[in-house]
Amino acid sequence: MTVAAFMHYIPWSTVIFLVLGSLWRSGLVIAVLLQLFHLLSRGVVLGRLPLLGPHDTLLFFSMSVALMGLIASCSPILRGKRWFIAAIGMTATLFLFGALPFKPLNMPLPQILDTFWFELHVVLAFFGYALFTIGAVAAAAYLITNSRLYLDILYKTSLVGWTLFSASMVSGGIWGYYAWGTYWLWTPKELWTSILWLFYAMVLHVRLKGSRWDKAFAWLGIIGVFVMLFTYLGVSMLMKSSHSF
Repeated sequence: MTVAAFMHYIPWSTVIFLVLGSLWRSGLVIAVLLQLFHLLSRGVVLGRLPLLGPHDTLLFFSMSVALMGLIASCSPILRGKRWFIAAIGMTATLFLFGALPFKPLNMPLPQILDTFWFELHVVLAFFGYALFTIGAVAAAAYLITNSRLYLDILYKTSLVGWTLFSASMVSGGIWGYYAWGTYWLWTPKELWTSILWLFYAMVLHVRLKGSRWDKAFAWLGIIGVFVMLFTYLGVSMLMKSSHSF
């Protein structure tokens, strides 16, 4: 079996461990390690991080959700909560399945993307997306259990995710300057990126308004995932932009 053929089977084998991770935390750890191995192996072969197109970005998103979920599960609030590991495992599996129908783009980076700032921009954005997703899981847990402890998870993941996403916007602006000679282009992707950034800034401010706004805060945390998914997938698939993914 060639190296390329072996790497082709890694995402499929990862599905098994993500499903196991829904029941068994160690399975989720193995799945993340497999995803990291696949990412690094393809990166060595391609000479770049595999972050182009829906196949690669959905795989990276799946890995980011699983990785950030494992980190969040170390919190005293979530430690030992098997339902949380199950939710993270199933969510990561869903996005991994979404990647499999698409073909990977095994080509060098176009010159316009061949910069450290592009890769940093994408990595930080997806880590932020993953944290927003985990926050939505915590928000749903609050609405079901009425335990305000889960709102603390929502706030922390939203804050860290918003910070990483802010850094992604800065690095994206620097990349844009090198690529097009300007920090900002009025494209749909950039506009929706700004909407997402402002939305989570609002979410963080609502948290400061006190317990009367707890349910609103939780619902905004859930709605935020749909805003994020439209920014990531909807804009790329439905609108023309300077960068499709």
